[in-house]
Amino acid sequence: MNYRFKRILPLSLATVMLLTACDSQLDLKPVDTIDASAAVSTSGDVEGLLVGAYDSMSDIDLYGGNLLRNAELLGDNGEIFWDGTFVEPDEIFRKAVLVNNASLANTWLDAYRTINIANTVLANLEVVTEANRARVEGEAKFVRGAMYFELVRNFAKAWTDGNPANNAGVPLVLTPTSEINNDSRVSRATVAAVYTQVISDLTDAESKLPATNGIFATKWAAAGMLSRVYMMQERYADAANAATRVIDSGRFSLVPSEEVFDLRTNQSGITTPEDIFSIHITDQDGINELNTFFGGTSFGGRGDILIEDAHIEMYEPGDKRAELFYEDNGLYTVKFRNQYGNVKIMRLAEMYLTRAEANFRNNSAIGATPAEDINRIRTRAGLAPIAATSLTIADIMKERRLELAFEGHLIHDIKRTRGTVGSLPYTSPKLIFPIPRREIDANPNLTQNEGYL
Repeated sequence: MNYRFKRILPLSLATVMLLTACDSQLDLKPVDTIDASAAVSTSGDVEGLLVGAYDSMSDIDLYGGNLLRNAELLGDNGEIFWDGTFVEPDEIFRKAVLVNNASLANTWLDAYRTINIANTVLANLEVVTEANRARVEGEAKFVRGAMYFELVRNFAKAWTDGNPANNAGVPLVLTPTSEINNDSRVSRATVAAVYTQVISDLTDAESKLPATNGIFATKWAAAGMLSRVYMMQERYADAANAATRVIDSGRFSLVPSEEVFDLRTNQSGITTPEDIFSIHITDQDGINELNTFFGGTSFGGRGDILIEDAHIEMYEPGDKRAELFYEDNGLYTVKFRNQYGNVKIMRLAEMYLTRAEANFRNNSAIGATPAEDINRIRTRAGLAPIAATSLTIADIMKERRLELAFEGHLIHDIKRTRGTVGSLPYTSPKLIFPIPRREIDANPNLTQNEGYL
């Protein structure tokens, strides 16, 4: 089937899009007046809501691009330069974020909107046909788990920063909510509690999702997301095992460096054999916000994020990845050149890099040796292999930075490895986003992060 996401904006059930027909594609129509109790009376209704959850997750302030953009802006230390006029991303780049940053407020609100839709799906599984019920539950839990993971690692202290059992995370809401009242003014759960929920959701998702599922989440997407969660927790054996499950599935393969990203111009996005999970964009629907900010003006972007020499100088001679840049009144990455290219959330190269790092730190060889995995990535890039006897963690982290550059991993890799951003240690309050001011004002039970008024 050829699925196409349509944008949904409201939080309440009365305005969620429903599945009303299906032949060659999902026909999703907005319902503006339907009673909330009747909105999920059939299996088709619930599956329509599930599509709405994906759509909400693809919002520009979530996996549509800005979550990834912000991770690169916040973690940058001279490899890129913010040359734009928008105030909100400029604050993030300067590590001087204000509590009323509208972009971050939208990320928070959109994430909870997405979670609310997923919660509604999960609360109505009894009306889903038996043949589809496990898949629907798995997809909803994948969406919810991914969103809580993004919330806790952006708006709370990292797992490696202090005691996660005591540190304030984000509010955990696991049932549908249609309005703000005293009951919905939830306090912040601990970082540990949020991670526990994330792992529970993603583990259940992996067990219930199919191996193939069109453009939607599969069991491999859930396993890949789990590998990220475990790496943040320094659970290296678990991370290596999760990555190995994806690799050993045989569903994905590395493609040549120049084919990893969509280098076409103004054409609907394509999927490669390397893609584990991505947000699909077409020339009629959806926005690739990474193109908006990382793309040059000749290719649909604003030209706001320039690539600096400090990044280019990191590549070895002969590295094919050093060719993935272009001049357009400044230097830009080709990764987001296509205005309608898909937003790649997870790809196979990350799994090899995760497994290599996890095994190296754990002194293990789950699935493969660290050198074998790193050299798969280096060979694809046109580089000579590194001997196992001379491989260091610095080599692995450099490969990770170059291979996954600008894809939204930077600040999280810095935090989990206890690094620095310039003179700022990974524990700096400036490297944690504030709870949005409007949320603090609306919910007296919410506490603000350190360093913000």
